[in-house]
Amino acid sequence: QVQLVESGGGLVQPGGSLRLSCTHSGFPVDDYIIGWFRQVPGKEREGVACFSWKDGDLYYLDSVKDRFFLSAYYPRNIVFLQMKDLKPEDAAFYYCAAARRTLCSESAANYDYWGQGTQVTVSS
Repeated sequence: QVQLVESGGGLVQPGGSLRLSCTHSGFPVDDYIIGWFRQVPGKEREGVACFSWKDGDLYYLDSVKDRFFLSAYYPRNIVFLQMKDLKPEDAAFYYCAAARRTLCSESAANYDYWGQGTQVTVSS
């Protein structure tokens, strides 16, 4: 059974940092990519970052480059999204998702499995 569980969301002031975790199970990591998405009410889900277990392919949304960083801990099947210098426009519900492909994609339509999400609030 495929499972993805996000954690690490919360309230942070502008300029602050958070680290989100996506712990996943139920599929062979070498065949999948892990994507991070965010969504605010009334808007489409937006691809923020993506990591390929097989070849380390990475993708970042332009607006988060040099502020958000992906890392992975293979023994525990965890993909981290380190978010620095957070801005109010980064506030959203963040999801991780898995897709059976080896090259990253920023399109939600390409992902097969989704976690429940975690809320990130950026406010003073």
